[in-house]
Amino acid sequence: MGKFTKWLGAGVGFTLGGPIGAIIGYALGSIIDGVSVQEYTKEQEEYHKRTEQRSRPRVEATSGDFEISLLILASVVIKADGNVDPRELEYVRKHFVKLYGKERANHAFKLFNGVIKKDISTRQVCIQIRQHMSHSSRLQLVHFLFGIAQADGLVRPSEEQAIQKIAGYLYISPGDYNSIKAMFYDETDAAYKILEIDKGVSNEEIKKAYRKMAKKYHPDRLQDTIGEEHKKVAKEKFQSIQDAYEKIKKERNFN
Repeated sequence: MGKFTKWLGAGVGFTLGGPIGAIIGYALGSIIDGVSVQEYTKEQEEYHKRTEQRSRPRVEATSGDFEISLLILASVVIKADGNVDPRELEYVRKHFVKLYGKERANHAFKLFNGVIKKDISTRQVCIQIRQHMSHSSRLQLVHFLFGIAQADGLVRPSEEQAIQKIAGYLYISPGDYNSIKAMFYDETDAAYKILEIDKGVSNEEIKKAYRKMAKKYHPDRLQDTIGEEHKKVAKEKFQSIQDAYEKIKKERNFN
């Protein structure tokens, strides 16, 4: 258990307090009898000392915070249809292996198995996340959640509703939400939705929309503290925007 303890304590900041910290504590208790997050890691004790000494200090999200936020929100989406699908669980596991490597992913998934048993206040969790995570990083969270929902081949209405609710709590605009959603649906006008434009706009407006979206979703806009592993995955979303633009250019035959 020593390596697991080290993984949990490494690079974690804001998620060791508040409602997310309580969820982690519950998850740990389900893994190891009698263990709470306060007893399990010294980092949380230090977090509480800081919050007592200062008035709600700004703690920037780290790679570990992003990782734990993914775990918790993923559990909300997976349980949205009332069925924990093994394919969705496998998607989460594979994604974490891709992001962090096998050993770190195993630690994360061990915690996830405890998190998924807990009833979660989505609103409270999202409030805590948005206080510390940049808009670009929150967009990346929503993109990942759609990937989970689609892992079994179909984004069910209950799963989409859960993601939409999460997006609202994270202060993601309807336009941004629909743009990300369109990346996961094979619709005739999906390319236009991804660029957040109507099909009847001019070629110049399409070029302008592309430049705006490319800037908004560029991986470099993610917080530096989030970690290079998350920036690599953000390139997939960025590629979707480029592909949408190229598809429209081909349809309209313009450069």
